[in-house]
Amino acid sequence: MSFRSVLLVAGFVLVALNLRPAIASVSPLLDEIMTDVGLTPAGGGAITTVMIVCLGVFGPLAPLLVRRIGLDRTLLAGLLVLALGIVLRTLDGAPALYTGAAVAAVAIAVMNVVMPGLVKQHFPARVNLFTGLYSACAAAGAATASAFMIPLERATGYGWRGVSAMIAIPALAAAALWLPQALAKPDGGPNGPRPFRAVLRSRVTWYVTGLMGLQSLTFYVILAWLPTIFLEAGLPADQAGYLLSMTTLVQVGATFAVPVLAGWRRSQAGYVAAAVLCTMAGYGGLLVSPVAAPWFWMIVLGIGQGAAFGLALLLITLRAPDPTAVTAVSAVAQSFGYVLAAVGPVLFGALRQATGGWTAPLTAGLGILTVQLVVGWLAGRPATLGKANL
Repeated sequence: MSFRSVLLVAGFVLVALNLRPAIASVSPLLDEIMTDVGLTPAGGGAITTVMIVCLGVFGPLAPLLVRRIGLDRTLLAGLLVLALGIVLRTLDGAPALYTGAAVAAVAIAVMNVVMPGLVKQHFPARVNLFTGLYSACAAAGAATASAFMIPLERATGYGWRGVSAMIAIPALAAAALWLPQALAKPDGGPNGPRPFRAVLRSRVTWYVTGLMGLQSLTFYVILAWLPTIFLEAGLPADQAGYLLSMTTLVQVGATFAVPVLAGWRRSQAGYVAAAVLCTMAGYGGLLVSPVAAPWFWMIVLGIGQGAAFGLALLLITLRAPDPTAVTAVSAVAQSFGYVLAAVGPVLFGALRQATGGWTAPLTAGLGILTVQLVVGWLAGRPATLGKANL
């Protein structure tokens, strides 16, 4: 492998590791942030909500940027804007906090959309391997940020502002590694990505979008409410936290392994079905008996959710014929996906409040997963946008 290839892979991995820490680092520090800035619990929760909404709303910016400056330069711009937003949200006052969070999320939205296109462009013969690699790195970045923010704060003594600002360092390092790719011959062109109208006419686009959106919704519901579900079932707080951490770590392995295996097959429908059924088993365990073998349920749930995430990204890349088409489909799928993700935890919380328990919300989750199973099966069948009359 040449030095240029090593640099490409190293930059790609470091970029992927930067896709989630700016979001995942908020939760461990939230109490300190609220106290320091003077926010109510609703105001504190709005930080993450603003970021998730931005992930959905601003994803369509990516194809517009790619049309003008190409995939590689769009990614470089995203990394620099991400670092800017991370630093901005550590400045004094609530306006800077929310503005910085939004700026960072806009950058992540663009990079999320661009990454499948980059896989198609730079690694066309190994789409499955590099989709698994970058999706696993994204999950690992989130898990690392959640786990190490408090220990890092204690070790450095910097406080929440200092350790939050430090997240900009790996973003700048990734930008430095990616600079040679961005300075190379432009990869875009005047024709740019395929028009959105053509992409939106494809049934394949909507099957993939449905899978991406519903797996995002069911994932963020668990991320938001899993500790509360276990606490209300009678488990101690520390064990509830460990269970959430464990299912997140299991997702990292599944997110890498399953797309690599599925990419060798002509059809990915069976893998998608297995992933959704595992997720349904995890939801069912929480519904029927959350305190009986909770570790087992969390392992099964982590396998299902991690595999579903990796497969959704893989199908975005496989179902479109070229990098520009991949970018357009990615924009549609991820924009709808994150809008659903932002709504899901709120709706589940409202249903919990209205019914006084978790039976109705988790039953609704199983209903959503049934729909996910159907659209996932359709998305996993062999097809391309070209054959769908794009």
